Amino acid sequence: VRYNSARMSRLPDNPHGLRDAVTEEVVLTLRRVNRAINMRSRFLARQHGLTGPQLLVLKEVAWRSVLPVTAIARAVHLSQATVTGILDRLQRRSLVDRRRGGQDRRQSLIRLTPAGEEVLSKAPPLPDEGFTDRFGRLADWEQTQILSSLQRIVSLMEASAPAAGDSERSSSKPRRRKSAGTKDDGGY
Repeated sequence: VRYNSARMSRLPDNPHGLRDAVTEEVVLTLRRVNRAINMRSRFLARQHGLTGPQLLVLKEVAWRSVLPVTAIARAVHLSQATVTGILDRLQRRSLVDRRRGGQDRRQSLIRLTPAGEEVLSKAPPLPDEGFTDRFGRLADWEQTQILSSLQRIVSLMEASAPAAGDSERSSSKPRRRKSAGTKDDGGY
């Protein structure tokens, strides 16, 4: 295990010892990963006119042909609301097209347009090739170890994250329930 021992030695003494220093280093490393992802997304936006999440959604739609928004959200591990916003922006640029579902008219089906195919053909790979090449050169056991550690971190973070909609309910004003027979706009 590599960690920044110089930074850890500067942490104040505490009764928990190294464990808190390691936790702090993990949190700082996660911030660095997040920053690197954000920097890559900004680069993509400047160079290719697409953010990382937009490119991810476009690639998913291209790979699966025609699919509903919920399937896209599940596949790219983003919320349905986030994917809907991304699709709105992509549709304004005529990169995707929305059609109502055949049997379920409430469902929107998304497909790539010819303009979307053209933009995608010129877009760089996700993730960046340098990372993919370097990661691919690691031994199989090391790739598996990294994957396992990242999956564990995600499970720890998801366990402490509020469930969808909890932040709305935790506001200082309690929400009123809709009475039976009234139109519900998606609240609880």
